[in-house]
Amino acid sequence: MKQVIAMHGWGEDSHSWVPWIRHFKHHCWSWQSGERGYGNRQEHMPFWQDDQDPLELQRRVVIAHSLGPHLLPDAVFTKATDVVLLASFSRFVPQGPKGRALKTGLKSMRRCLDSEAEAEMLTTFLKRAAAPSPPDRLPRGPIHEGLSREGRERLTDDLDRLIASAELPLGLQATARVLVVEAAQDAIVVPAARQELRDAVQTRLQHPAEHWCLPGSGHALLVPELLIRIQRWLDQAPGET
Repeated sequence: MKQVIAMHGWGEDSHSWVPWIRHFKHHCWSWQSGERGYGNRQEHMPFWQDDQDPLELQRRVVIAHSLGPHLLPDAVFTKATDVVLLASFSRFVPQGPKGRALKTGLKSMRRCLDSEAEAEMLTTFLKRAAAPSPPDRLPRGPIHEGLSREGRERLTDDLDRLIASAELPLGLQATARVLVVEAAQDAIVVPAARQELRDAVQTRLQHPAEHWCLPGSGHALLVPELLIRIQRWLDQAPGET
């Protein structure tokens, strides 16, 4: 059985996976999307389905964007055979002087939530996430449609989680096959954090992770063919080109 558990990032929701779901199901993958419930969608955390196939035929894939890996329980990673990290990070705020200004900016974002400055701050975040593409190419999500009261609290809690992030999910197994997809023009995850992620996966894994850096792409990875490339990478045997 081929299963995917997907998790969106900060400020997003599960609607962003709709094209992925359609494509992966066409290629015989079972798909479940995690949902933090920032807007009008109900919070939901998926877990792996029971699989009666022989062990060598079982595939349990995590696909997570940005903060997404840090929003999933360790139990999901413990059983994952493959992990795809999309514009993600192990530690979001680099240590030392490089991280001080970023941490100050993040705390300013936190103060804007549930204030008169909230809408402007979130609009700016969307523009930076989409850049260099225009923000109208982003899928509609909770920031466009409005945050619920409980969702705003989760958004605040998850921003704190992002600020405090310091390592890869503890459940990630050394035997997992990992693909790191980096946006060359990411205006959200700073270069030092992207480098730290590359170093972290190489330290954690028995076999080197594969790394793609997409030229001209921003944090939201608005690359139409990306989902096809990732599905093909997952369906090919390790070591194939």
